[in-house]
Amino acid sequence: MSKEKGSLSIHSENIFPIIKKWLYSDHDIFIRELISNACDAITKLNKLNTLGEVSISEDTAYKIEVIVDDKNNTLSFVDNGLGMTDDEIKKYINQIAFSGAEDFLNQYKDKANDDQIIGHFGLGFYSAFMVADRVEINTKSYKEDYTPVKWTCEGGTDFEMEKGTREQRGTEIILYIGDDGKEFLNEYTVRSTIEKYCSFMPYEIYLSNPNTEPKKDDEGNLIVEEPKPLNTTTPLYTKKPNECSDDEYKEFYRKTFMDFKEPLFWIHLNMDYPFNLKGILYFPRFNHEFDNMEGQIKLYNNQVFVADNIKEVIPEFLLLLKGVIDCPDLPLNVSRSFLQNDGFVKKISGYISKKVADKLNSLFNTDKPAYENFWGDINPFIKFGCLKDETFYDKLKDIMLYKSTTEGHSTLSEYLERNKDKHENKIYYVTDEKQQAQYIKMFKDHDMEAVILEHNIDQPFISHLEMKEANIKFVRIDADLTETMKDSSEVVNEEEDKALLEDLEKIFKASLGKAELNVKIENLKAEEISAMIILPEESRRMQEMSKMYSMYGMDPSMFKTEETLLLNKKNELVKYIVEHKENEDKKEDIKLFCEQIYDLAMLSHKPLTPDAMTKFISRSNLILKKLI
Repeated sequence: MSKEKGSLSIHSENIFPIIKKWLYSDHDIFIRELISNACDAITKLNKLNTLGEVSISEDTAYKIEVIVDDKNNTLSFVDNGLGMTDDEIKKYINQIAFSGAEDFLNQYKDKANDDQIIGHFGLGFYSAFMVADRVEINTKSYKEDYTPVKWTCEGGTDFEMEKGTREQRGTEIILYIGDDGKEFLNEYTVRSTIEKYCSFMPYEIYLSNPNTEPKKDDEGNLIVEEPKPLNTTTPLYTKKPNECSDDEYKEFYRKTFMDFKEPLFWIHLNMDYPFNLKGILYFPRFNHEFDNMEGQIKLYNNQVFVADNIKEVIPEFLLLLKGVIDCPDLPLNVSRSFLQNDGFVKKISGYISKKVADKLNSLFNTDKPAYENFWGDINPFIKFGCLKDETFYDKLKDIMLYKSTTEGHSTLSEYLERNKDKHENKIYYVTDEKQQAQYIKMFKDHDMEAVILEHNIDQPFISHLEMKEANIKFVRIDADLTETMKDSSEVVNEEEDKALLEDLEKIFKASLGKAELNVKIENLKAEEISAMIILPEESRRMQEMSKMYSMYGMDPSMFKTEETLLLNKKNELVKYIVEHKENEDKKEDIKLFCEQIYDLAMLSHKPLTPDAMTKFISRSNLILKKLI
């Protein structure tokens, strides 16, 4: 063929105005695009071979080679796919955004499906110019009687096309790396990028550097090493679940996420209708603090990495998990990094949620001991999902477990049934087992139980439950306990108690310097407890709300709380204060005791402020000295 010159034809009706340097937000994506194109070229050749339009030897080893030549400043991508003729280069390369994949599918739409055809927009090739000053294509078509072609472009709209010298079928794309892409002359960078984007592509990918010194043994003999592909061409999620062993699932998890803690369990997704979706979702061993949990859902399209954690496809609450999802039907935009938010995408999201709910119900019904064992790790995820998705909540509300202070794990209905004669439809709960240990002991002494809700997600979750289930009410264990904890066997003299309360209220307010302090007295069965801080559940939730709003710059003082100091009339220390209230010699001691009783009660309620803790320690030492 004669040497030809011309200008690239830009079809503005197919694409928005683009500048080649800013086609993608991440420059390393050009490696994914060029390798994807190479995979397409091989896949198309395979399709034609299957249809009998070309004859390819059965022992043909399809592969893609990436060559880093740091001495000549080039990065090359070589495939043994179907190659191109000069007319095809004019059509697919010179006309920007004319997608070769779409044209191929249109031509063979009645003979072949679109599985494994990756390209859609005809822009991927031009991503090479983000890092290259010059790009060269050397290609030879599978079609007989067509001469090889060499195409060259130096980043503008001008190109040169002439007869090439390539002898084998396929295509070689050579990037002459410019200053913006020097990092991609580093073999480690290229290897990492291939592993990031192309680890599951359907044909073997090899990386080499002609300038690498050959390895030798101690005697100076060359060590010949068999080259190893960087990718897995048949990842585990492409197989059927009954073809995979537990060890294979665990190994896939370790290699994919570099997490050497075994996952709790997994869900293998395999769906062909009404859309094509495959994948594996893993439930990792979560951290104990909900805010610090971070999962990783890798999204693929025909084994090509698209992005991590795309919320349009993956329900937000599932982003806590780790997994791989491959959906060739996803409607991607030109950068393949975001999704068009349509009804189809929502159906995929709903399907994934349903599969997770089905798996959890199956575990609960067929292997409840294992489910209970997993509960500590998975319950924040389930609760988060219930808050975000009404359908998910409806499917899982009956299998939610609650850890009891006395009975192990049980469902809400089981807890309510056990305690219907003590506190019908009321659920007592604990948020901190250590801090609220005094209250837990009192409950156990009264043959009562509470459930343990110690994650941050639990506060909004129980509010959600109360809204959904109108007949239940959650009450924290340090709420008003006078009805359940007082000693009803004691004879109550209301006049005496009223006078006693007035005296104690006056003494404590003066000793603590808290004129607004709420004080109550009761005969509690546990004589060793001098006092407790009680807080009505409504006030406690307002307190939690004030903390949340203070994070957004709002004044937490607008949410008033009503903490009450409940004094135990049967306690010896409280009796001592009453008996010596008129004794001037005991005035300092009574002040110390009042402050100490208050701080001890507060310690079981919530952490002391740094200043209050300093005073508490100093006062404790002073009281101990008085015993000497």
